[in-house]
Amino acid sequence: MSASNSVPVSVFRSRLWLALLAVLVIAVGLASRRGWSPFPAVLGNYPGDMLWAWLVFLCVAWLRPAMARGRLAAAALLIAFAVELLQLYQAPWIQAVRATTPGYLVLGNGFDPLDLLAYVAGIGLGAWVDACWPWAVPRTAAGQSMQP
Repeated sequence: MSASNSVPVSVFRSRLWLALLAVLVIAVGLASRRGWSPFPAVLGNYPGDMLWAWLVFLCVAWLRPAMARGRLAAAALLIAFAVELLQLYQAPWIQAVRATTPGYLVLGNGFDPLDLLAYVAGIGLGAWVDACWPWAVPRTAAGQSMQP
């Protein structure tokens, strides 16, 4: 809701731009896992975890492009935290899934509570980019721009 009136406000996010941004985030994340990284080595794998969480944010935004930013961030955090907590589950079948490259990239391997901080940072970065991106023009329920 807007502070000045009671008209519902949402944003329009282009699925094409979300997909292109996701491809860029994936490329940087994979490169960071292969040894090339624009991040200081002292950060270890945490930048990759941050980028993974940003990707979760982008995926949720792609599925629900008009979702309010706060709800989007909360949903992405819930998913990221659930995946990290799922790493405590060590049944043979899920270990077999994690042993594959896609399974490892999506589900990770081994619970690390510091990953949760990286996820908060990644989703925070995603929310910041979302707020700065041109699609972040607030719109009323009727689709009118709220900018002068």
